[in-house]
Amino acid sequence: MHIVVCIKEVPDSAQIRIHPVTNTIMRQGVPAIINPYDLFALEEALGLKDRWGAKVTVISMGPPQAAGALKKALSYGADQAVLLTDKAFAGADTLATSYALGAAIRKLGETEPVDLVFTGKQTIDGDTAQVGPGLSIRLGAQLLTYVSRIRDFAPAQRTLTVERRAEGGVQVLTAPLPCVVTMLEGSNELRFAKMPDMFRAARYDVPLMSRADAGIEDVTKVGLKGSPTVVNQVFAPPPKAVEPEQFPGETPDSRAEAFVERLFSQHPELGDAMLERLDAHPAP
Repeated sequence: MHIVVCIKEVPDSAQIRIHPVTNTIMRQGVPAIINPYDLFALEEALGLKDRWGAKVTVISMGPPQAAGALKKALSYGADQAVLLTDKAFAGADTLATSYALGAAIRKLGETEPVDLVFTGKQTIDGDTAQVGPGLSIRLGAQLLTYVSRIRDFAPAQRTLTVERRAEGGVQVLTAPLPCVVTMLEGSNELRFAKMPDMFRAARYDVPLMSRADAGIEDVTKVGLKGSPTVVNQVFAPPPKAVEPEQFPGETPDSRAEAFVERLFSQHPELGDAMLERLDAHPAP
């Protein structure tokens, strides 16, 4: 089984600043990290490798310095890495990114067919959650989004059974391979890197894949030319100045009762909803 994990190097959101004049993100001096959601995808792929045996390839699209993120992924136990990098990819939105990554994954599949593609549910710098679904369309693969747990993998039947977080509950889905899986946060805990893998990652020469290497001939579908999305402005939301309110009462219980009374008076539908829920699920 061949698993490809898509990762992205992003600026640390805890240290991002907005330029006061241009309203653009100031990336200078901000450390780069692996997108945190992608780490859940990486761990899930490595877990499948541990249980059923697999080859795990990590791929990223970005500038040459993004090779550091790929080496970090290798230190956790991935088998190989590929950096998709070309000046033609600059300025790509999610549509152009999924096109380029899809072409690169198909090229990898020519050597060894790809059974599973893992991504994080979204990136912290874009928050669109569009690249995973876009890859599914590009690759003609089944799509499983917001996956919280891999329940089972049946190699003979070539099916994957997952738990997917949905509105109002959890869905259990079984899909045939190949498929694209986007992982939720908190779905697992990333392992510690082992010393042999750390040494291997340090010595690893990450291969670069250009536009031509990926078999992309039409430059109007990648980079800025292939990106219909236009960002007009980036700005930080103004802070809300809300004065704290203390509810009357001499004890915590009395203050809580005052709070509940205020809440239900302002939102009477909440009380009706709670009564309906209690009627439907009476206490034993």
